[in-house]
Amino acid sequence: MPNILICDDDRDIVNALKIYLADPDYHLYEAYNGKEALEIIGREEIHLVLLDIMMPVMDGMTAMARIRETSNVPIILLTAKSEDTDKILGLNVGADDYITKPFNPLEVTARVRSQLRRYLRFGGGAEKPECYSVGGIELDDRTKEVRADGEIVSLTPKEYEILRLLIANPDRVFSPKEIYRTIWKEKPFGTDNTVAVHIRHLREKLEIDPADPRYIKVVFGQGYKMEGEKRR
Repeated sequence: MPNILICDDDRDIVNALKIYLADPDYHLYEAYNGKEALEIIGREEIHLVLLDIMMPVMDGMTAMARIRETSNVPIILLTAKSEDTDKILGLNVGADDYITKPFNPLEVTARVRSQLRRYLRFGGGAEKPECYSVGGIELDDRTKEVRADGEIVSLTPKEYEILRLLIANPDRVFSPKEIYRTIWKEKPFGTDNTVAVHIRHLREKLEIDPADPRYIKVVFGQGYKMEGEKRR
């Protein structure tokens, strides 16, 4: 069942879109600013986002840029007729389509179905792996269990999320700001030390020699990565 997120600060618009998209085959989520949208995307598997541009707390453009750091989920912008410049910018930043207010219900459903069909056809909605292994590190996302060389390791929730991000993307370098934005869902101002402390704690729990790590490597001036032979 496709999960659709509707994000607009106008509750009447959200309610109208929920009526247009009322379908037993869809599961609908709602948010009223970009920050709420990111929180939902962080904990749920979303297959399509309807996203307003002008919103308080966090606008749609900022939210879309954050989403695109980790996901290629289809994003349809909700725009006003006077926002032609924003439409062009949005498409350049990462939007897949846009719908102009006031909405035509048939157009809304047609564009949503088109984007979902394309996304799911090419595997965008494929089930994500639940177990990851790199070298002697194993993470089971079903049981939230982590093992290092066969021994169960106790991690804090943030340590677990950082490890899952790294182990699911072996050899990809994540900057401290990327890690903070992805895990904490907040703007990464002055957060490098926070991430460094969590990385140090992970190494102390997972590595035989934390000072000479086998797996969680630093790429100087760029960030951190999980290095090692991946197996699943």
